[in-house]
Amino acid sequence: METAINKSIVIEDHNWLTVKETHIWANFMAILDRQAEHKTIWFLFSLIFQGVLFLPIPAVLMYYYNASIIVLPITFGLYLSNIIVGMGGYGIRVVIGFFMFTALVNLSMLAIYIL
Repeated sequence: METAINKSIVIEDHNWLTVKETHIWANFMAILDRQAEHKTIWFLFSLIFQGVLFLPIPAVLMYYYNASIIVLPITFGLYLSNIIVGMGGYGIRVVIGFFMFTALVNLSMLAIYIL
C-alpha cells in the first residue's frame, strides 16, 4: 500500500527501475512552508521554550553532575543565536530548523552528562 509518505518517484531507464527520490523531504519542506505566516509565533515559542527548559540546563548540569563550564556558553550562545535568527529576517525553514538544532544540542548535552 502506497501512501503519500512512502511513495517514490520511479523512472524507467533501459528497462531498469530506478528510485529517484522519496517524497518525505518534499513533504517536510511543504509543511514548513505552510507555517510561513506563523513565523512570529514560532519565534516566540522557541524563545519561551528555550528560556524555560534549556537555559536552566547549565546550572543543573554544573551543580548536580559536575559538568564543565563549557555548557554555559553553548546554551546561552544558542539562545542568543536563536534571537538573531528570528529577528534577522530569515525564512521559516531556518527559524524552525535552528530551533530543532538547538533542542538537539541541548538534549545531547543532557544525555552526555547524565548518562
